[in-house]
Amino acid sequence: MTTWKTFKKTITSISEEDMTIIDTLSYLQAERIRQGISQHELAERIGMKQPQLAKIERLESMPSLKTLNRYAEGLGLEIRVQVVPKVRFA
Repeated sequence: MTTWKTFKKTITSISEEDMTIIDTLSYLQAERIRQGISQHELAERIGMKQPQLAKIERLESMPSLKTLNRYAEGLGLEIRVQVVPKVRFA
């Protein structure tokens, strides 16, 4: 059975930045389900309509960082972004 982690490595048509958004959204969606929160309930918590949330979860619309933060906050989570030095090879 192929896992997402294995399959993801074969995808070349999606930018690294978009893949980061997809991974983050996937994690948040799994957490929503784990917490037993419906799309309707989460949408109400974050001031969004359920069809709009469904569209984001289906990736019919690429969410912004602001939207991902709203989603995370509705689950009692926060998204942290780090800036770190690049590793330089000699």
